[in-house]
Amino acid sequence: MPLDSMRKMQFLFALRSKGVTDSRTLGAMEKIDRGHFVRGHFADRAYDDIPLPISYGQTISQPSVVGLMTQALNVRPRDKVLEVGTGSGYQAAVLGHLARRVYSVDRHHGLIQEAGGRLSDGDIYNVTLLTRDGCFGLPEQAPFDRIMVTAAAEDPPAPLLAQLKEGGIMVVPVGQSDTLQRLIKIIRTGDRLDYHELLPVRFVPLIEGVAPD
Repeated sequence: MPLDSMRKMQFLFALRSKGVTDSRTLGAMEKIDRGHFVRGHFADRAYDDIPLPISYGQTISQPSVVGLMTQALNVRPRDKVLEVGTGSGYQAAVLGHLARRVYSVDRHHGLIQEAGGRLSDGDIYNVTLLTRDGCFGLPEQAPFDRIMVTAAAEDPPAPLLAQLKEGGIMVVPVGQSDTLQRLIKIIRTGDRLDYHELLPVRFVPLIEGVAPD
């Protein structure tokens, strides 16, 4: 569902003003209508650069953070990507526009069902959604070229790092859930992991286990 022309211009301008400059990232976010992923009382705020509440006490991230995380992940057209924290499905849809295949996991089965409907309505078929404990990734599909975590961990989870391919990139918010966190980019080179701090963020915490929805 493309944005209408005026909203599209304002939306893309807001992204660029916050540092989202990669053309492929901007192109994906232009094509994936955030309004399709925001329902109910907050639908009229869908194109504002703010996080918004969704079901199960979760949030849909603000567009500029989605853009900056996607840009940092540097997804290539042949990449296999793991997303931990499906939420509304918006970030998965953006990644699906950029990658060959996306696997997205969430501990809330209800969110997986809702996101699946939205992706299907948007004709996005290269994203597989699964109800899983994201702390442990998806070992049966590993290794991954790229891994994005959309919930904050105290430290980058070791099982996810182990599922990152040689030359792969992980983007993950790190820090306590009740404090300002740091967005970290991790690049695997052989046995070495290189860490790069990107920007301060605030995400819901990464919680172990599958939720009893």
